[in-house]
Amino acid sequence: MNVVLWIIAGLLAAAFLAAGAMKVLQPREKLIASGMGWAADFGDGQVKLIGVLEILGAIGLILPAALDIAPVLVPLAALGLVIIMIGAIVVHARRKETQALLPSAVLLVLAAVVAWGRFGPWSF
Repeated sequence: MNVVLWIIAGLLAAAFLAAGAMKVLQPREKLIASGMGWAADFGDGQVKLIGVLEILGAIGLILPAALDIAPVLVPLAALGLVIIMIGAIVVHARRKETQALLPSAVLLVLAAVVAWGRFGPWSF
């Protein structure tokens, strides 16, 4: 199960790193035009903050355990990503963006599995 948790954490890290970088590097208007209508409900700073938090979460899933420096940060990062995804699901549900609910739910479940596994039976 340890290998499975590493694989899930790696996939999550890649997904959140890409999503966070896109939010940080692109202007909000471009994000809205590319289909991220939810960004219209948030200010520029808020969208950038979400992106930075996603990047930090991605880094926190891998780096502390890989370097064996404060590995307790791995499940905390996973828990933080769970909270971000709960917020994403709420926003998408309120906006009736049903196509965005499934990917958000999948990321939520995967992050919850990593948090459970690393807090519990397969902690570092």
